Amino acid sequence: QVQLVESGGGLVQSGGSLRLSCAASGRFFSINAMGWYRQAPGKQRELVARITSSGTTDYADSVKGRFTISRDNAKNTVYLQMNTLEPEDTAVYYCNCNYKPNWNRSPYDAWGQGTQVTVSS
Repeated sequence: QVQLVESGGGLVQSGGSLRLSCAASGRFFSINAMGWYRQAPGKQRELVARITSSGTTDYADSVKGRFTISRDNAKNTVYLQMNTLEPEDTAVYYCNCNYKPNWNRSPYDAWGQGTQVTVSS
């Protein structure tokens, strides 16, 4: 089972920057991908950015060119550098980890507790 610990959320003015971190710990065979999702009030949870173990990245169109996801495989940690933040980026950001508990098991998804990001105009 994987546990995720997130950090780095907060309040920032429009145009500012924040960096989110998420560290995975626990027992697992391998991590396939880690990523960040967000959920704004009254909206569905959506993918922000995702990175596979080989380094392939995927971004929501709304954050391309402003957000950068990176990963330290040795530390099982994923980072989300968020630049040029906009009020529309305000949401609870959740870390996700897709992992295999054992070599012969199907992948599971683990979720962090969420961290609030608020961008003021």
